[in-house]
Amino acid sequence: MKPFLEALSEHILVCDGAMGTMLYGKGVFINRCFESLTLTDPDMVRDVHAQYLRAGADVIETNTFGANRMKLRAFGLGNRVAEINQAAAALARAARDAAPAGPKAYVAGAIGPLGVRVEPWGKTGVDEAEAIFREQAEALAAGGVDLFMLETFRDLNEMGAAIAAVRAVSNLPIVAQMTTEEDGNSLDGMPAEQFAPDLVARGASVVGLNCSVGPAPMLETVERMAAVVSTPLSAQPNAGKPRDIEGRNLYLCSPDYMASYARRFVSAGVRLVGGCCGTTPEHVRQIAQAVKAMAPGLARREAGTPSAGTPIASQPHAQAPTPRAEKSPFARKLAEGRFVTIVEVPPPRGYDPAEAVEAARRLHARGVDVVTVPDGPRSGARLSALSLAVLVAGEGIEPLLQYSCRDRNLLGIQSDLLGAHALGLRNILGITGDVRTLGDIPDATAVFDIDSIGLTNVITRLNHGLDIGGQPIGPPTRFHAGVMANPARDLDQELKRLHYKVEAGAEFVITRPVFDVAGFERFLKGVEGFRVPIIVGVWPFDNALHAEFMANEVPGVTVPDALVQRMRQANSAEAAAAEGVAIARELLAALRPMAQGAQIFTLSGRVERAFEVLG
Repeated sequence: MKPFLEALSEHILVCDGAMGTMLYGKGVFINRCFESLTLTDPDMVRDVHAQYLRAGADVIETNTFGANRMKLRAFGLGNRVAEINQAAAALARAARDAAPAGPKAYVAGAIGPLGVRVEPWGKTGVDEAEAIFREQAEALAAGGVDLFMLETFRDLNEMGAAIAAVRAVSNLPIVAQMTTEEDGNSLDGMPAEQFAPDLVARGASVVGLNCSVGPAPMLETVERMAAVVSTPLSAQPNAGKPRDIEGRNLYLCSPDYMASYARRFVSAGVRLVGGCCGTTPEHVRQIAQAVKAMAPGLARREAGTPSAGTPIASQPHAQAPTPRAEKSPFARKLAEGRFVTIVEVPPPRGYDPAEAVEAARRLHARGVDVVTVPDGPRSGARLSALSLAVLVAGEGIEPLLQYSCRDRNLLGIQSDLLGAHALGLRNILGITGDVRTLGDIPDATAVFDIDSIGLTNVITRLNHGLDIGGQPIGPPTRFHAGVMANPARDLDQELKRLHYKVEAGAEFVITRPVFDVAGFERFLKGVEGFRVPIIVGVWPFDNALHAEFMANEVPGVTVPDALVQRMRQANSAEAAAAEGVAIARELLAALRPMAQGAQIFTLSGRVERAFEVLG
């Protein structure tokens, strides 16, 4: 057989279609691990390969799209990465070798995304992602694949990690395929004119598109890619958009329709054409018949677009961010080194904000600098934190909007932030959000598309006038971005995450409630080089039960036994409340010289307790 790239330069090659669609059609439910069928039912997988080969496929993909440690772990198969991938490659090769005499097909080692966000949007580091991809790539290479097919990636950084992983273990060709919306931008908003040349710069041999859209919108995006790269192109569209037919998602693009677009893809410069979700051997048969006789020959100009890995300030369209002291009065006080006081006022149940707004007014009248509106409460129907923060700002009181990633996807977060800025909010405290039973709605789900590190990166890009895809948004936002830290958690892990947050653009840090002064001192030693203001959290106990709960049932909180004993010795509710305030005042007095501010936490927004602590 000729090397894959040599064959691609001489002929249009046809890739196979959907593996998952075919397995599902054979009765395998979607809650199964399709990749494990290589071990448990190899005849079924081999039959799918054979059907595509008989249909005329020049390239067949291994049944390994999700065969990485991260995804296999969900099925209890995380320790069988090498076994599954090597077996899948051997199975595809055996199917290829058993095909009728004629030109032999190439076996592509399929690698899909990890299913989690990588930096800068998620907590999985690019180096960690690369290690996971490398493990899979090594196994596929050992299994004897002819090339690698990296497909259905939405995030250029994750794709970059996958390319680097393959290149670390093999010199075989890499087909790198992103997935896009109908507008031709990646699912995170990056245009084809940017990600296509970046893929080439990272080491892809062939660049292209697959999944998400049907042939018509994909053709338009391919034409845009052809204008900016000179490497071979690939296209594997879905068989249209799925439609709900009696409870089943069905793809309704006919084989002859797909074949008509295959010819158009080739005319636009595509050298490798096939299908993705919903496509079958019949689709591939007609695609093969349509393109086999077409002559190659395309002229494209070289790319010149900088990569997404370029530092934000150096990216095209990036604008200089607003100086910190000019972002908000709160930001100015921190920039000037002044000690700030902050108190939480949680959103109320229902839609009546009167009591919460009145609490904010009272705090402002007593000289509290900032009112934090937490985004944490989930029980029952509550006013949104963003709405209450806007109402508080309307009273001339400076709010700090706590914003949780838990319930939003990345695009929703971007829209929320732009809306918050348009409504006048400037101070944002980004948190990942807790996993918990969801109050009165136990079937509700969390999202966690990104974590607080990713959120901080989003804010930083907006502050440079860029969206998450690197495109201009007009004037840059002027957010003053903060994050939370927990001095009582595993210190090395907490400092590592805090370093990432500061690197992403965090400008201040608020800690979880601190009850252990010595532990806070150890934390401060670890953050000496971070050069960000640290605002310490203080929480007065209400009674002994509250102290015991914080000491025993709240993850990541350390309460010294001596403080719990002091609370137990109180002989009345009034005495317990007074003792809780006394402990909080003592802690604040000890912590104040080490911090640049204090945030007072209270149960249910009882601001009287905050007044007692602040004195």
